[in-house]
Amino acid sequence: MKLTLTYLELKNLILFFKLAKSALSITLQVKKSNSLGMKKTGVWTKHYTLTLWPDEKSLKDFSKSGAHLKAMKESGKLAKEIRTLTINAEQFPNWKDAKKMLENVNPLKF
Repeated sequence: MKLTLTYLELKNLILFFKLAKSALSITLQVKKSNSLGMKKTGVWTKHYTLTLWPDEKSLKDFSKSGAHLKAMKESGKLAKEIRTLTINAEQFPNWKDAKKMLENVNPLKF
């Protein structure tokens, strides 16, 4: 199974509303996909997601389509920084461990 961890830091708090609208569409897309689950947390300008996938093909099919693809194309307008990590995993880590793993990822900065 594949686990994707993502961290996004908004350029400013006002952009939260655009992020929330996009996140709703992506969440609906995840629910319609063959994802094994999704978790999210965040406040103010810092947001995290975890998604678990049965295999790499399912992950790639999701990430390159629909609301997620649209959000990726527009991410530079919202985000100051994005970090993403995909690893082999059988379950979700706790948030403390997930955040620690993301600290070691080179960020995309906009």
